[in-house]
Amino acid sequence: MSLVGYYSSVVHPRDRIDAPAGLLAQLARLEATLNQALRGKPDVVRLSLVCLLARGHLLIEDVPGVGKTTLGQALARSVDCKFHRLQFTSDMLPSDVIGVTVYNAQRQEFEFKPGPIFTNFLLADEINRTTPKTQSALLEAMNERQVTVDGRTYPLAEPFMVIATQNPIEHHGTYPLPESQLDRFLLRLWIGYPDPASEREILRSGGDWPAFRVHPVLSAEQVLELQRLVPQVYVDERITDYIMDIVQRTRSHEGLALGVSPRGAQALYRAAQALALLEGRDYVLPDDVKRLVVPVFAHRVIVDDRIAGPLRNSRSAERILQQILSQVAVPV
Repeated sequence: MSLVGYYSSVVHPRDRIDAPAGLLAQLARLEATLNQALRGKPDVVRLSLVCLLARGHLLIEDVPGVGKTTLGQALARSVDCKFHRLQFTSDMLPSDVIGVTVYNAQRQEFEFKPGPIFTNFLLADEINRTTPKTQSALLEAMNERQVTVDGRTYPLAEPFMVIATQNPIEHHGTYPLPESQLDRFLLRLWIGYPDPASEREILRSGGDWPAFRVHPVLSAEQVLELQRLVPQVYVDERITDYIMDIVQRTRSHEGLALGVSPRGAQALYRAAQALALLEGRDYVLPDDVKRLVVPVFAHRVIVDDRIAGPLRNSRSAERILQQILSQVAVPV
């Protein structure tokens, strides 16, 4: 029996996903819409949708001008719900993100003025251009989907997703994101330069901003329904063991000073379920896990200076993760 046939046969009929008619078709339409906005990058578009379905937050890191903000805006505009874009700068304060409590003279009481984080999609553009103090304003919101100000807790809307862009930290005027902040991003993606054919299409488009041409494809309720379907995707125990083996190797590898946390392992598990759903399957394959290890883990591990020397960066982490993948036996 083939691997696909095996995993298909072990799923009990009651475990099959009961998706509303047409919902998965709408998901395919959404992916096609995003591919029109970001040309020549189907893998990046698919992984960004994996992040959305898995209720995660997305970090897009690359050099300026390759489409980071375009992808973030297109993804946010493709869903019919609230969207805020926040340009991070070095003089920004935490209150500029979460809001502030002010005194109302007419009512003679303090009242809370919500900040831009009270939305469904927050595009945090160039997040590493602001100080760590302001970056930390996102921690509670990204992890617990709530904000606490002056001892009062305010829940955030659902769905809630932070889409952050950043330039490589080697560029001038940037502040590296702390490990606690990075660990709250489900995926980190690199876009890269387009292929010649796609770049020719971009040049012939006349310079129109592609994200503004994106119209809503899904409603907020449909996104929530898709997110509720993700945990129904079947994960065989051998796949779970495979994930755990990879995680354990990151914690014992001599080239890594810090391995993957339990939250990181959970992120890989959930992302694999979302990828399977996006590809029309109700079961996870080992290839789903292998495809997601680098975008889910590379920003969570820390490369040991003694091993990597001056090249302690995300590319070093990717090479080590690929080495670990080659050493861990794939379940059969």
